[in-house]
Formats: sequence, structure tokens, C-alpha cells
Amino acid sequence: MTKHISTLILALGVLVSVSLLAMAVRDYHSGASPLWLLAGTALVLIAAYALVRDLRRTT
Repeated sequence: MTKHISTLILALGVLVSVSLLAMAVRDYHSGASPLWLLAGTALVLIAAYALVRDLRRTT
């Protein structure tokens, strides 16, 4: 049961990181630093990697 809760938490983390990336893209188009875009992309990749690793472990 705890593995399923961990997977749920990681899935929520992916959703949050995707929303942060969307905000970074919107701010980038309005003149913000490209570092926000790079950081948002890194967060999405890290969260997706952790979710995939956890899904492989639970099955």
C-alpha cells in the first residue's frame, strides 16, 4: 500500500512540475530570464524519471 501512495505522490509531483514549466514558458515570452525555462525543464525531467523508476519498482 505504501508503494501506491508513493507513486501517487510522485504523480502529483509531475503535475506540479509541468504546471511550473507552463508558468516558466509564459514568463519567458513576457521577457523573463531563460534560466527559469531551463530550471522548469529540469524539474519535469527529474520528476518524470522518478515516477517511471517508481512505477517499474511497484510492478
